Order: sequence, then structure tokens, then C-alpha cells
Amino acid sequence: MSGKATNAPGLVLRHPDGSSFRFDPGALCLELLPTGGPGPLSYFEVLHEPADLVRWAEESRLPGGPGAGSAGGEGLVVSAAEVADARALRDALWRIAESRVREEPPAPDDLATLNDAAARPSLTSRLTVGGERSWTPGGTGTGLLSTVARDAIDLFTGAYAQRIRACGAHDCRLLFVDTSRPGKRRWCSMERCGNRHKVRVHRARLTGSDVDTVD
Repeated sequence: MSGKATNAPGLVLRHPDGSSFRFDPGALCLELLPTGGPGPLSYFEVLHEPADLVRWAEESRLPGGPGAGSAGGEGLVVSAAEVADARALRDALWRIAESRVREEPPAPDDLATLNDAAARPSLTSRLTVGGERSWTPGGTGTGLLSTVARDAIDLFTGAYAQRIRACGAHDCRLLFVDTSRPGKRRWCSMERCGNRHKVRVHRARLTGSDVDTVD
């Protein structure tokens, strides 16, 4: 599960074991991935009903969170079928992004899922009198997924396409785009995997063991 605790970019990911940490994947499309995924990643599934996808939209990096609506307007309307579509798009994005990390071509079926979602009308933003971004009432789950899919296409074809990476921890599959100036980001989060690595290095120094052999 995820939640936005502050205005800082990224999500607060909550593991089923009760632990939590802040994770900023650097792109909207990659924020969808921690909601679950194909194969063993289904253990982390949180998109079960329309309210779950609306909640994700509210907590995502989309300005203003279209899920709740704005100025009393109608919020995001999501159907059960669109939740299934969200899971399908997310799983395709997992495989496409991981293939990019491995420098392999994506599967045609996954490309078709992505491109089909992107071909639908996306959410529409507008400017308020107060100079803030809001969302046109009547947004749908399909529009949300189109917005996510278009963001993915921008990422996979843009300046940071070669900076999509997997966390350096051997037991973590989280993906992120490294937007840092030096381009040396290694961990999903210094709060989680980065700190765990520091602890392993410290233990290795104390015991004279190799870092990879320290639990």
C-alpha cells in the first residue's frame, strides 16, 4: 500500500509485514508499479476495487490528485473493469521497464497493452483562478490509465530512458528513473535498502567478512 505523507515527491510504501518507507521512483508511470505486479509481485497487490485506484490517483505525483475532484467538483469515476485494466497495464509496465533495465526488447503483447491505453483520451487539466492546477470533472479510470501510459511512453523515449534502474539490493525489485545530476542513484530508498547496505558494510568491517556474505 502507498500513501503521500508530505508534499515531497514519491510515495510512502507500506509492506505487508508492517514496515514502511518513502520511495520516489521519479516518474508517474513507475509509481503504479508498487501496487502489485505479475508473478510473485502479486503478493503486494492493493488494486482490488475502484476505491483503491482512486486512492492511488490521489496519492500519486499527479498535481492536485484528481481522485478527489476539486472545488467540490466530481472526482474520478472508476469501474471494476477499469481496475482490471489498471492491473494489466501495470503488469505490462513492469515487464517493459525490466526489459529496458536488461537492455532487451519488450514483448509485443506488453507494447500493445501500453499503446492501447495511451490511445484513449487522457485526463484533462485546467488552470484555476488562484493559479493552481485542477482536473476537469468527469475523469475516468480509462483517462487516468491513458495519462499513465503516455507518461511511460515519454519516459521510455525521453532523455532519461537509459537511466531506468532496479534497486541495487539483491532482494528488492523496485524500479526507478535516476534523475539526479550525477546519475549515481543505486537504491530504491536510502531509508530502506541504502540503510540496510550500510549496516551490512559495517558488520563486514567488524567481522572481516565479505559484504555479500553478511545477512
